[in-house]
Amino acid sequence: MKVYTLNRKFNGYKKGTQFYLIIESEFIGVKEFVMRTKDLANSISINESELLKNFIFIKEIFYIE
Repeated sequence: MKVYTLNRKFNGYKKGTQFYLIIESEFIGVKEFVMRTKDLANSISINESELLKNFIFIKEIFYIE
């Protein structure tokens, strides 16, 4: 799972808010991403340009059970 942080205020969320990338999909060249806040309370759906403009990739987490 990938973790991103906001590099500027976006959709009412403060700079520095951390998000998990939950779903990444592409349909006819249009990429869409679903992000959830780190506390899993809220989610947002954004396109590729919004992701690149407003978010910074932090790390990738692997869970092993």
